[in-house]
Amino acid sequence: MIIDTNVQPHFAYNAEIRQYLPEAHRLRAIPDVEQQWYQAPGGDYRQDLYGEHYPGSDPETVSRHLFDDGGVDLAILNPLTRGNIADYLLNSRICAAVNDWLLDRWLEPDTTNRFRGTIRVNPEDPKGAVSEIERLAGHPKLVQVGVPMQSREPYGKPMFEPIWEAAAAHGLPVAVHVNGGNGVDHPPTFAGHAHTYPGYAAFMPLNYFVHLATLIVEGMFGRHPGLKFVFADGGYDILTPLMWRLDTFWLSMRDQTPWVDRYPSEYLPDHVRFCSSAFDGPVEAGKMRRWMDFSGKSGLVMYGSSYPHWSTSSPEVFAEGLDAAQREKVLWQNASELYGLFYGLEESVR
Repeated sequence: MIIDTNVQPHFAYNAEIRQYLPEAHRLRAIPDVEQQWYQAPGGDYRQDLYGEHYPGSDPETVSRHLFDDGGVDLAILNPLTRGNIADYLLNSRICAAVNDWLLDRWLEPDTTNRFRGTIRVNPEDPKGAVSEIERLAGHPKLVQVGVPMQSREPYGKPMFEPIWEAAAAHGLPVAVHVNGGNGVDHPPTFAGHAHTYPGYAAFMPLNYFVHLATLIVEGMFGRHPGLKFVFADGGYDILTPLMWRLDTFWLSMRDQTPWVDRYPSEYLPDHVRFCSSAFDGPVEAGKMRRWMDFSGKSGLVMYGSSYPHWSTSSPEVFAEGLDAAQREKVLWQNASELYGLFYGLEESVR
């Protein structure tokens, strides 16, 4: 069994989203589907996917690549929305339009029942985000809430708590993914802007740890036992040293965070998951088995292809060097448990 937890479907053309916007917003300026301030050399998507359709825009083509050619059984779709827009109300309308498009083009026509989807919300509009979760949480094919990695405040801050509370109440994990710059995001590194894509790609995952650390230190997981976060763009290669550091500071200064009632690293199994990345982990496959044991990664990581991104990785390459138990966990068991896809999965998709 293989569950791909990180697939980004795209609009076929820039104007496609406009038919899903309210009339008052259809003429507003919306970031281009390829507006990345840091574009990968050669383009953001696999070159072999350019052709009749824009990469990731045609459900039949994506199904063939993932299910027929790639051996995937189920795929979690997490469409991106281009980060933070200065007009937060417009941003919320775009999120709702993306959700309606995902249902209309991908999920409801899917008679094979192999796609699941994400409810995109705008964290800068907590009231609107909660309303969007309430509107769509009952749909059986929507299995998580999606927010951008880029944020002007860490996600552990109290202003975001109503969103996380609503997601947890409906049993929906919150997926965090890098989501394209458009002008009002903070610099991607703590010290400012990188000049090149390699600098951006290398340092951007550090932002996930800021979110994760504040979720723990601010007591968000303690107050909401059902709250789960998925860091969907990798970064688990830096997990162990940073968690060790957080554990050490917590142990020395527990009087400042009395609501954190255990080592910060002990919150990970119940509350945190990561999607795999082609760049995380040791280069030598022979070291993968031991490396995955650090911080219990085999129970935290889920296979995600990042299709149709240029760094798309196959299940075989990702799982190379893992033992049988680790393979089962990362290729499907962790995702099955997180998303409630259960162990009768074989019969539902074959």
